[in-house]
Amino acid sequence: MNKRELFLNYIAQTSDAPLLLEIEKAKGIYLYDTNGKAYIDLISGIAVNNLGYNRKEIVKAVQEQAERYFHTMVYGEYILSPQVSFADLLLKQLPQHFNNVYFTNSGTEATEAAMKLAKRYTGRQQIIAATKAYHGSTQGAASLMSEPFYKTAFEPLLPHIDYIKFNNNDDINKITDKTACVILETIQGEWGVHLPKNDYLKKVAQKCKEVGALFILDECQVGFGRTGTLFAFEQYDVKPDVILLAKALGGGMPLGALVSNKKILNVFTHQPVLGHITTFGGHPVSCAAAKASLEVLLKENYIDEVEEKAALFKQLLIESPKVKEVRNAGLLMAVEIGSFEMVLSTIKKVINAGVITDWFLFNDTSIRIAPPLTINKDEIKKACSIIINALN
Repeated sequence: MNKRELFLNYIAQTSDAPLLLEIEKAKGIYLYDTNGKAYIDLISGIAVNNLGYNRKEIVKAVQEQAERYFHTMVYGEYILSPQVSFADLLLKQLPQHFNNVYFTNSGTEATEAAMKLAKRYTGRQQIIAATKAYHGSTQGAASLMSEPFYKTAFEPLLPHIDYIKFNNNDDINKITDKTACVILETIQGEWGVHLPKNDYLKKVAQKCKEVGALFILDECQVGFGRTGTLFAFEQYDVKPDVILLAKALGGGMPLGALVSNKKILNVFTHQPVLGHITTFGGHPVSCAAAKASLEVLLKENYIDEVEEKAALFKQLLIESPKVKEVRNAGLLMAVEIGSFEMVLSTIKKVINAGVITDWFLFNDTSIRIAPPLTINKDEIKKACSIIINALN
């Protein structure tokens, strides 16, 4: 069998229509197939490769750490230099009350650990999430999804999950002294990029403080510069109790984290001991890559350029009469074109023309654009021209 046949026979599929691109190498914002064809990646491996592919500083860090050691026991007996040095750098970028980090394998595991943490810390059971939010696909994280289509087949899921509508002030009153935590995306990504309005996040944070619930913000998709600041919550003058990080956190390597105050995270140490454990979370090579990636973001001016680049995308795309709206939080963008049929057709056409884009789980009438922050103006113009030609 050739590779295509091996893929279809041996790799478990998640849809009946995989793209079947066979990637040979990657560099910068480009993926290259086995025929040498270049594709502009406008989704960054789903908001992972904020610095593009094959970034030399990250590659060097991975190589150097791999020569020292790969896996060892990551929790919790050994002092691992890549973990502690990255944690030190990461926490220095956050408000002072964030002084403790628990590394996980992924954003989904960070969600799972945070749900356990809230129950253990508060002694309560109710968890509140927003409708049309996405926090992962494991059973606990999937329980937070309000959309029946994606979870009914896997029920029963976790009990005591309730929902509030994002940006709905009246729903804030559903948060009570029975609530263990409220978990929200800082910006609702899979709903098609919807931003908090009118101090909504501050109001939720205040209500949580009043009733003794933890306020958790999911920054997995919007962290590390994507929205024009290192973390999206910085733009809303709000201080959550816990933030969830993943995707771009690892610089292309698998890594997630929940960041909080030591007083809160310390409950994992007793009643019971080993309150949350992980075999690979905080893997030394992943942490080395993550530190190198963050160092580049802090040194270079990519984050400062986000708004200018986003404005150019919007300016060019809105010229097409087929584009009804462009919603964005920095370089996380939803291009509204009106129907799922048009979205699928456009995605196929632009892939054939050398641009990779996608749709959203809870908004199938918009095209996802979330390129590496390193994309330049000429590349933006080229990508937008291909999208507009496909639409027209």
